[in-house]
Amino acid sequence: MSVRNRFGSAAAIALTTTVSAVLLSACGPDNADSGATAAPGSSAPGSTAGSAAPGGASHPGTPAPGGKEVNGTTVANHLTISTGTRNVAMNGTLVDFGSVVRDLAWSPDGRKVVYVGDSGDLMTANPDGTGKTTLARHPDGEEWSHPTWQHAAKGPSGDAVPNETERYNNIVFTAKKAGALRLVKVPAKGGSVEDLSPHNSEGGDNAGLPQPPQTGNTWADAGGRQAAVAFANTPTNEVYIYDDYIRPATQDIGKGSQPALSPDGGQIVFVRAVNGHDHLFTRSTEHDQKAEKDLTPSATTDFTEPAWSPDGRTVAARTPDGVDTVPADGSAAPTQVSTLPGLPVYRP
Repeated sequence: MSVRNRFGSAAAIALTTTVSAVLLSACGPDNADSGATAAPGSSAPGSTAGSAAPGGASHPGTPAPGGKEVNGTTVANHLTISTGTRNVAMNGTLVDFGSVVRDLAWSPDGRKVVYVGDSGDLMTANPDGTGKTTLARHPDGEEWSHPTWQHAAKGPSGDAVPNETERYNNIVFTAKKAGALRLVKVPAKGGSVEDLSPHNSEGGDNAGLPQPPQTGNTWADAGGRQAAVAFANTPTNEVYIYDDYIRPATQDIGKGSQPALSPDGGQIVFVRAVNGHDHLFTRSTEHDQKAEKDLTPSATTDFTEPAWSPDGRTVAARTPDGVDTVPADGSAAPTQVSTLPGLPVYRP
């Protein structure tokens, strides 16, 4: 079974009724800025397995205190779920952005979100839905999707390669026109939209390496401290990592789709069809480490659209029934944490 298509507009409209029924008595979005975070070394709630065999999802439908249905998001676990409607689940409640939010992603500091609005333009906003700004307007006949915030973090000494921090403060996303897919980028502070052209440098260690495809690229995900971008190529069903922090280099990870880089850039999770279902696989991003781990070896459902927790210990994924989490080391089975269908993403 191939990776499921994301729900369309009809399903999104139907979700409006569903998400309205999942309201919780919990902290609002502003409380995430109060300093409440998971204890160092702890896993996100829901990341421990139930009684299911490893790789087989356990769907207990855990009730919250008072018998209310949980949507799986808390201040402590940083998980957020965008549903393709105007509502985004976070901190145990639903935040109404006032207009449709598609493919929400967080800034590196967790103070802003970027998403595709109901007009199809690229938007930014505060976590509570205020301060909405149009970052870039899509051309007629072009569809934009799945933005990610590319950045180069400062090192332990407080500095970065000169000019790199600002150079890599970009939003990377997919542009689709006349059926053709390509990756594009725009400065996070606003500016012109440009093509992101993954390639290998012609000299040094990259001499002789084949050049990656320039079309058919989609589902970008930026991660790590050096602005690497993972992406999928649809025609070849291959996953790649592009890194031009020092010199351009593109690494072919192997068969799969919908990749996501861990917060430290050392691991990648992606989706691959196995025995009729979409499984989650992880592997190191090191060139000489190619061993893969199937996090869902006994899957009886489809796991798609994975995302890493900020501590890198948990992977959340969408299923037909909601959102599941699974330990990133594969030590336990996936567990359903939310019956709210949508795109899971963690707030840094």
